This record gives sequence, C-alpha cells and structure tokens, in this order.
Amino acid sequence: MNIILVWLVLFVVFLLVELVTAGALVSIWFCVGSLVAMATAYLGAPFWVQMTLFLVVSVGLLLGTKPFLKKHLDPKTITTNADRILKKRGIVEEEINNLKGSGAIKVDGKSWTARNIKGEVIIPVGAEVEVVAIEGVKAMVKMVEQDSNQIENRRS
Repeated sequence: MNIILVWLVLFVVFLLVELVTAGALVSIWFCVGSLVAMATAYLGAPFWVQMTLFLVVSVGLLLGTKPFLKKHLDPKTITTNADRILKKRGIVEEEINNLKGSGAIKVDGKSWTARNIKGEVIIPVGAEVEVVAIEGVKAMVKMVEQDSNQIENRRS
C-alpha cells in the first residue's frame, strides 16, 4: 500500500474522531501531523523522517496550543466576583461550627456563611479568619494565628 494513502487514511480517521467529539479538541493536532507526514512522503522522504515529523508536529502543537485554547475556549468556566474575597481576612460574626453547620463571617463589609477548613475545630465570635476557598456559597476559612502582641493591642 502506498504510504501517502496511509497518511491520508490516518488524517481522515483523526478528523472523524475530532468531529465526533464535538469540539473537545482531541485529535486536531494529529490531523495536522498526518498532513505534514503525507507531504514529506510525497516529497520522497524516508519513513523514519515522516514518522518523526508526524510526532514532532503533533506533540508540539498539542503542548503548544492546548493550554492556550483551553483557557480561552473553556465554556465551563464561569467567573464570579466571589473569588475577590480569597486570601482576605474577616471577622467571625456567628460561631463557626462545622458539626452544627453554622457560622458566618464579615469580609469586605459583606456577610458570608462560613465553614472551617480544618473540620471539627470551632472558631469563636470575634476571631480573625482568612478565606482560603469558596465552596458553593460558603467561605472556607482558617483561623489567623495571632501573636501575644496583637492580642494585647486589641485589649487596649
């Protein structure tokens, strides 16, 4: 069988896989690699050159473009303004108790329901916390470690 025909068949197979996956960008890079290998076969290059170019072009395009395309074409990413409180500090307004499923904090002047990232540890009212994650509509927090100077300054 003619090697050019083999590369053409591979191109069609990779193209069909890409079309069936409905824009998931699964095999488009291998389509381009097949075309490059087919062109080198047409020019009379040995099979090892064709295969090397197929792999280099396919993997190079995959590694070079997939992260960029995923970032810009990912329809699942829904940006909200909730992430603006990440890594910010707040004050506990209602005791955070994961066992009871209760707790609230105030961050940036707004109240958020909160849970302790450390599990069963209770965080009392008035404690300073840092938001480490957002899960649904809850702020996941950890208690801020305070040295004795900060505690004394608050008492005065």
